[in-house]
Amino acid sequence: MAKVASQTINGKAFEYALLKEFLERLKAVTTVSVVENDPYKTALKCYLSFSEKDRSHYSLVASFAVNFLLDIEPRLSNGISDKDILQLEIVSDKEGQTGDVRDVLAIRSLQKWEIGISAKNNHRAVKHSRLSNDIDFGKKWLGFPCSVDYFEKVKPIFDNLAKLRTASKATQKWDTLGDYHTSVYVPILDAFKNELLRLDAENTGVVAEKLIEYLIGNQDFYKVIKGSNKVEIQAYNLHGTLNLPFEGVKPKAKVPKLKLPSRLIEVVYQENSKTTLLVTLNEGWQISFRIHNASSRIEPSLKFDINLVSAPHSLFTNQLFIG
Repeated sequence: MAKVASQTINGKAFEYALLKEFLERLKAVTTVSVVENDPYKTALKCYLSFSEKDRSHYSLVASFAVNFLLDIEPRLSNGISDKDILQLEIVSDKEGQTGDVRDVLAIRSLQKWEIGISAKNNHRAVKHSRLSNDIDFGKKWLGFPCSVDYFEKVKPIFDNLAKLRTASKATQKWDTLGDYHTSVYVPILDAFKNELLRLDAENTGVVAEKLIEYLIGNQDFYKVIKGSNKVEIQAYNLHGTLNLPFEGVKPKAKVPKLKLPSRLIEVVYQENSKTTLLVTLNEGWQISFRIHNASSRIEPSLKFDINLVSAPHSLFTNQLFIG
């Protein structure tokens, strides 16, 4: 749990550092306002919990990213008039559950324009979604409900886990089940795999696109990944809203539009694995779904650690090394 908490604190601190650097760089050239909402206050608190040395490193990494984003997003620096206020905001985590993965927003209402940033501290996971006896992943992720057959396969397994948890007053551990990867994970992954393929077959050309939009984000965004001595910027320009010019001012680099997939090619187990499925789609997309128990104690639900294995060649990626 401590690892998750520290990862969250690091992430929030980085969100604040990015917003602070945007403010510092832009207040001299355009009118800027900051929305001091609850997520902002949480991020500030996380940032202030670090030593001065750590905070200055966060700010340094954020400044590299912000300088680069100013070059490729001219609308950050350029307003139509004094009334064209650039609003900076940190978004609630709840947005991620609806498919919007952006953490920091820069908005110009007068231009009907905004860009968002997903701030990541040393990790590349795209989503952490759960499966249980009553989570309809088809409906939640894709807008198409799972079949009765799927629930008939997974419900007995999750119900049994719930009984074990209740009987042991939530103390029984997973390792008491022996080879639970084979007895629990594999049948659930098999059911998930078959259901995903069924949903794709019955909704041709739609499910693959919706899956990427659910996992990657239904809004265009920049992902800024902070490393110890570098920062990586990826542009998820799925709908063509990033990298727009402002009147005569053009971006200093071109961010191509990404092609969304239209079909699911295959769903297979990763080699020598009973925990991970690889989902391959057309247009160069591949995603891994690793199932795991979030706690050492038995729970009637399982968590997916979902990662983007490969993206289209047109995914704009830039690494900035910090001396």
